[in-house]
Amino acid sequence: MPLFKVIDINPTSKVFLWKITEDFNELFRNVALKDTSLARLEGMKSEGHQKGFLAVRMLFQYAGYDDFDLYYDDFGKPHLKDGTHISISHSFDFAAIVLSECNIGIDLEQIKEKIVRLAPRFMDVSHLENLSETDTMKKATVVWGVKEAIFKLKNEVGISFQDHIFEDPFLLSDKKCSAELHFNDVVRHYAIIFEEIDCGDGEEKDQNYMLVCAVESE
Repeated sequence: MPLFKVIDINPTSKVFLWKITEDFNELFRNVALKDTSLARLEGMKSEGHQKGFLAVRMLFQYAGYDDFDLYYDDFGKPHLKDGTHISISHSFDFAAIVLSECNIGIDLEQIKEKIVRLAPRFMDVSHLENLSETDTMKKATVVWGVKEAIFKLKNEVGISFQDHIFEDPFLLSDKKCSAELHFNDVVRHYAIIFEEIDCGDGEEKDQNYMLVCAVESE
């Protein structure tokens, strides 16, 4: 049961991280799934996606919920029946959920070199100037996570990462920043919290993960 870490984002928001070391059968035996979830699981072509799906359900159980407490709206956004806000992410060998009293979005990404090549497609690359190669990867990963987390939070068709979501300048050492969504003639403001997740197994730093949470400001 490799619950990896629990992180308190703020007094009413908590992140749960699962490191996936089990095989599919072990995960499957330890979760109860409703029929719609079982059908969704069976429709996944990648075992990695299946294991991520099941690891998320393991996190539900650890947090006192199960698959029957979860439902999705017409836009695919997850909700819990008791009204607690939830957001979900999965990347390679890690799964994450965040539970909160406020509307919140989460993203978990493995830090990889290719994010730097993709950066001009989703961000202002001037924010990456004068950084080491490693810090460039990390910061680009944070920015991608900011945009994913905000997109998950709002979940509105037509939002463009490059054209509608803008992060304010920040340092990696800050572990927080702010961002805005400019969409449909409305500007929304977000508090961002991010943290590098060390794999804990001696791997290179570019195989670590970046966790990002976005909370809409009042």
